[in-house]
Amino acid sequence: MQMDLFEGDNEYDEYGHDEMSLDEYQGLATEYAFYNMTLMYPILGLNGEAGEVAEKLKKLIRDNDLDFTQDDITEQIEYRDKNALALELGDLLWYLANTANDLGYNLEEIAFMNLEKLEDRS
Repeated sequence: MQMDLFEGDNEYDEYGHDEMSLDEYQGLATEYAFYNMTLMYPILGLNGEAGEVAEKLKKLIRDNDLDFTQDDITEQIEYRDKNALALELGDLLWYLANTANDLGYNLEEIAFMNLEKLEDRS
């Protein structure tokens, strides 16, 4: 699947995407799963990518002197840096989709299971 990723005039349309369900994403993402170590590979990847998200935030804190006394620090982060974080979240989503696939679940099932768990807590 070839996506034209950099067309559009505003932030939302930058990727020229149509709406996609979690399960549709999972089906497409797993087409790019070329690994032998089922379950272990994507779970280790989740940890690595989560670390990259944290590393990007750490560098934003260091380089931009973010004011954490504000309720919403995202207003202090430039679009290109938000985009870099979003791309890392996309990598996390890929590993999550493949972990779920290896376990025999789809992402929408996991999303509903999580919401039920949260509801039970309240």
